[in-house]
Amino acid sequence: MVASPVAAARTPGLDARVATSITEIHRDDWDQCFPGEPEAYDYLLTVEKAGIAGFDFCYATVYEGGYLVAAMPGFITRYALDTTLEPGRIRDAIAKLRRIWPGFLTLPLACLGSPCTETGNIGFHPSVGEARQEALFEALLNCFETFAKSRKCVLGALKDVPQPVAPGIERTIQAHGYAPLGGMPTAWLPIDFPDMDTYFARLSSGTRKDMRRKLKARDKVRVEYQTELGDYLPRVMELYHDTRSRSDWQFEELTPAYFEGILKSMPGRSFCAMYFVNDQLLAANLLVHSEHTLIDKFFCMDETAGRPYNLYYLSWFENIGYCLKHGMTRYQSGQAYYTNKVRLGSQLTPNEMYFRHRNPFLQRLLRAISPFFAADETAGVDKAEAKSGEAVSAEVKPA
Repeated sequence: MVASPVAAARTPGLDARVATSITEIHRDDWDQCFPGEPEAYDYLLTVEKAGIAGFDFCYATVYEGGYLVAAMPGFITRYALDTTLEPGRIRDAIAKLRRIWPGFLTLPLACLGSPCTETGNIGFHPSVGEARQEALFEALLNCFETFAKSRKCVLGALKDVPQPVAPGIERTIQAHGYAPLGGMPTAWLPIDFPDMDTYFARLSSGTRKDMRRKLKARDKVRVEYQTELGDYLPRVMELYHDTRSRSDWQFEELTPAYFEGILKSMPGRSFCAMYFVNDQLLAANLLVHSEHTLIDKFFCMDETAGRPYNLYYLSWFENIGYCLKHGMTRYQSGQAYYTNKVRLGSQLTPNEMYFRHRNPFLQRLLRAISPFFAADETAGVDKAEAKSGEAVSAEVKPA
């Protein structure tokens, strides 16, 4: 099944087009371009149907001989340039100006990637060698830019592209005038140990001591794995909104349909770990997985009632235990809060943001001020062995 040509670009032998619904693309065709990816077709369909305000989702594709050979999700939104600014005087000043000019530093954006996935992977059919990727990505990017122009988007971007990229992909991005902005790395822990004792032995003595102290409350907490939220949905959403309100960076706001939809549309590949104390639900952890990778999508908790039980750390070890039990080799805990993740053994894979304004003068201006808007939470990870602050217990992991 071929996507409807909302925007199409013709390159000899290639048919590039943008679909406005992933249902216009065959599930198997899409998933073949993203082998082993937990956030594949069914996940993206759930995101599309979740009613997330302010986003129009789309899907850039390239076909060759009737077969899907390259693909990438995308979205259209109005983007506030100060989204990734650290709290402080500059951000406060922008907020004040928005009271007078609501659209100040807010531009219509067309972005490749998804606001709800961990990274912005470029998908290629397994038969596509690296030498062919440059031409296919060129066709995909040309088509998406035509689509963006038709939607009157002045700002284009690629979100969270894992680094390093193939030389041909990098050449294409640069040739199209995109500038790097700096992105937030993805934290992940290789599960290359046979049991929890071996994992503990790899941690520093200070971290082991701290974790054993934090996990003393484990016996007071009941953990349940749920594949549907049912009557717990209102409480889960309460925990989500409470946790989100404490986050400095807010992009998309997820809906009940997102949380319910993930569990319904990904049976056997998703679950919600719920943390109870005296039958009171104090934390919920939404996870998705493939055969080998467990992705921690969102951990949200009652900050006041949950803090004494160190539920964030309990969830960390609970998730590692799940990986060990099911033979998974990668626990991916996402972006942000790197200090604690690194001290618990995580590695950081860099991601890059790229942006381009259609006006060359404004693009030069944005390049000049881009360091102020770059997201960087990795400062201080070299001090990861310092005693962790309890603020991380209020974590909500962004997608």
